[in-house]
Amino acid sequence: MFDPVQLRSFLTVAQTLSFTQAGRRLGLRQSTVSQHIRKLEQAAGRRLFSRDTHGVELTEDGEAMLGFAGTILEANERAAGWFAGSRIQGRLRFGTSEDFVLTRLPEVLEAFRRDHPGVELELTVGLSGNLHERLAAGRLDLALAKRLRPDSGGELMWRDKLVWIGAERLRIDLDRPVPLIVYPPPGLTRARALEALEREGRSWRIACTSGSLSGLVAAARAGLGVMPHTEGMVPAGLVRVAPRAGLPDLGRVDFVLAHSGQPSSSPQRPGAAANALAAAILAAGDRLHRQRSS
Repeated sequence: MFDPVQLRSFLTVAQTLSFTQAGRRLGLRQSTVSQHIRKLEQAAGRRLFSRDTHGVELTEDGEAMLGFAGTILEANERAAGWFAGSRIQGRLRFGTSEDFVLTRLPEVLEAFRRDHPGVELELTVGLSGNLHERLAAGRLDLALAKRLRPDSGGELMWRDKLVWIGAERLRIDLDRPVPLIVYPPPGLTRARALEALEREGRSWRIACTSGSLSGLVAAARAGLGVMPHTEGMVPAGLVRVAPRAGLPDLGRVDFVLAHSGQPSSSPQRPGAAANALAAAILAAGDRLHRQRSS
């Protein structure tokens, strides 16, 4: 049997690709996290991570363990919630960025509602910047979104690379303005794309603006232009634009779980429901970082 504590450490390292970051999230020393991974590898009889001076990467067996770890931890969270002494009740205002529309987040929310029927879940889908504003204003209890700034708080879920994507047949003319498919302000990916292009001295034009991911994807599939998007969640029918297009690097982006700071000691308070949903999302882990099969 695999130890849930070791699986939690494994899942956190897999999401952050950093033993140091995993330790910070879990409130553990780096040496303790390393010990958990070592014991889990001994139990599995396989290496789960390859480690060198350049960083940490999952091995093929580590990729396989991701699915098992998420399933085991999610079942553990559901069992703990079921047998808890008090049932969580009340309203929970949860916000999520458009990035997760096509992932398995709906399945996580469905399981949460089934396990916590006393919670009235109110979902808001929007741009990360707007979600953080609503959270700060007390209009949300929990948000799953991109981190605005390195010091803006939130519990790190994972880091991903921002890349340019578009239709497979799309060709970028280096002598003409780059046609952009972007969210409206204050979209984080929009701001990052414009900053990168202007830094490189590349001209650009807005080919499509939409507040919904489905609108952007439709425009990209139609070949109207390129859009900045997270590498781990590229929608079906779109591909990463080849480097020969001469588009600038967009760097990385952090996804975080951010709480409103509501007290959570009582099962009637929003904080208790927010903590329960946050635990379910963390247990789902890497399954939210990949597109759901169409």
